[in-house]
This record gives sequence, structure tokens and C-alpha cells, in this order.
Amino acid sequence: MKAAIKKSALRRLSIARGQLSGLIKMVGDEKYCVDIITQSSAIKEALSGVERLILENHLSTHVIHQMKSGGEKRAVGEILKLYKLAQRKK
Repeated sequence: MKAAIKKSALRRLSIARGQLSGLIKMVGDEKYCVDIITQSSAIKEALSGVERLILENHLSTHVIHQMKSGGEKRAVGEILKLYKLAQRKK
């Protein structure tokens, strides 16, 4: 994994962990529902950011390597799998 991407992903995950702890406390304390939903949305966005970073890393390292070393079929299969995952989120 590229060092800059790893550092950024770990930072975002650490933030998401803190947000999740806060969300658990909010639910336990029966905070205002809209505030809970807002916090939940922030966590989902943080995790989506991590996914984008990992995808960037995968495409720019593993997929490129597969393509250069004759693994085009596997690389295309992985890209299609990721595309299908993205479509399910919509």
C-alpha cells in the first residue's frame, strides 16, 4: 500500500472510530433523532472516503501490476466486481 494512502486511511478510520463512539453515546443518552442521523451520515461519509482511498491504491498498484504481468482478465474481473459493489450503494 502506498504510504500516503495508508496514512490517510488510518487517519480517517481513527476519526470514524471516534465518531462511532460518539454515536453510541448519543443513542444511549437518547439524543435528538436528527442529531443521531446526522452523526450516522458523517460516519458513512468517513468510511466512503476510506473506500475511495483503498480503491485508488488498488487501481494504481495491484491492477496496474496485473495488467503489466499478463493478468488482464483478473484485473478486468476485479474492476467489474468493484463497479457492481458501487452500483449496489446507489
